[in-house]
Amino acid sequence: MQERSSVGDLANHLRAELNRYSPGEKLPSSRALVERFRVSPVTVSRALAQLVAEGLVITRPGAGAFRAEPRQAPATVGDTAWQEVALSADAAAELVPRTVDASGVLVSLAAPPAGVVEFNGGYLHPSLQPEQAMGAALSRAGRRPGVWARPPVEGLGELREWFARGIGGAITAAEVLIAAGGQSALTTALRALAPPGAPVLVESPTYPGMLAIARAAGQRPVPVPVDAEGVKPALLADAFRATGARVFVCQPLFQNPTGAVLAPERRGEVLRIARDAGAFVVEDDFVRHLVHEDAGPLPPPLAAEDPDGVVVHVRSLTKVTSPSFRVSALAARGPVLERLRAIQVVDTFFVPRPLQEAALELVGSPAWPRHLRAVAAELRNRRDTMTAALRLRLPELALPHIPSGGYHLWLRLPDGADEPSVVAGALRAGVAVTPGRPYFSAEPPAAHLRLSFAGVAGTGEITEGVRRLRTACDAVL
Repeated sequence: MQERSSVGDLANHLRAELNRYSPGEKLPSSRALVERFRVSPVTVSRALAQLVAEGLVITRPGAGAFRAEPRQAPATVGDTAWQEVALSADAAAELVPRTVDASGVLVSLAAPPAGVVEFNGGYLHPSLQPEQAMGAALSRAGRRPGVWARPPVEGLGELREWFARGIGGAITAAEVLIAAGGQSALTTALRALAPPGAPVLVESPTYPGMLAIARAAGQRPVPVPVDAEGVKPALLADAFRATGARVFVCQPLFQNPTGAVLAPERRGEVLRIARDAGAFVVEDDFVRHLVHEDAGPLPPPLAAEDPDGVVVHVRSLTKVTSPSFRVSALAARGPVLERLRAIQVVDTFFVPRPLQEAALELVGSPAWPRHLRAVAAELRNRRDTMTAALRLRLPELALPHIPSGGYHLWLRLPDGADEPSVVAGALRAGVAVTPGRPYFSAEPPAAHLRLSFAGVAGTGEITEGVRRLRTACDAVL
């Protein structure tokens, strides 16, 4: 973190001093900058690279860095109003008009302003990410013979085998495809299994990114309510009969956002109901590696208990590593596997081989189990800290379930509370929270908030964030 800060500080200094030089004039040498600012040669190199990327500086090998020529005045802005007609002209002919709306996803991807406590994050804080282990894995992968060659379109055999062992049951490497992150894998699965206009059964509430995928494909998400034990089988059967759907998307383990785990007695029932309906179950096993230290033994994936090819399984390394470590797996049995493979090849060809090789190096290193243990302990500590702070300062916010996995808590606001006002008031008070509305494909039964404890720096920031949320609630509730 100090190195990053030094790079930014040096880039700011050099940017401010550029007016001292004429276009084409040479800047001080790297050695002079090292001595003047007392930074490393790597920091100088990165700061100059940043200015090069901004078009302010050019570098010439062996000659040094020079101020770039001024940019040309921007061209006259054209009239793009015609695009509104072009982009909407086919909507009337579509059975279910496509809605390309990323707002529900961007809530968790957008970085809040400086000084704001980030309770809306969807990834581990950098202090929890295995940065050194990933860097070492990438370095080792870069030395592997053929690392820049084209990989098999299905993915590297060793990596597919590793994912297959993790899924368990009778799943083999031949039934696994490597994909570029969970979002990409879910997109491939929904496109393969449901045509435009088709209903897709989803848990309610559920992950907004999956709702966005379905709507962008012109599919119609149909909600099936969940409780503390996961999806309600009787309502799932009713939904299949009423809609004729052929796909049900679920998160049986630490469901997002409720944190529920599908009860043992419901697991077989969900598979039976889907099989009787001639439908697929897309199992998004997104946080299996984000269990808490006190979780106890985990149930196996549904895919491990499915001999009939009902389940299409999705699993990713991204959540437990880094947002940029986008490696995941799609597992399926039967003819659907070829359709999944074909769609993925058409969309992306394949996942870059260096990233697959780095994934193999990472999960095969001694650092991997150490990282998983450290994350499990820290997530439990953060969950307990947030739970205690909420019960002390915000007892009026209902916390129906405390999960033993995942990275967030799901809170119900008091009856009559205005959810947008609470979210906006929280941001004014210095804490970013995630609204509950995007998690529902239909009208929500109540106002909710999702609070993440994974994206903050530590427990002190959690306590401060809850204090700020108390201030916001005092103002708007």
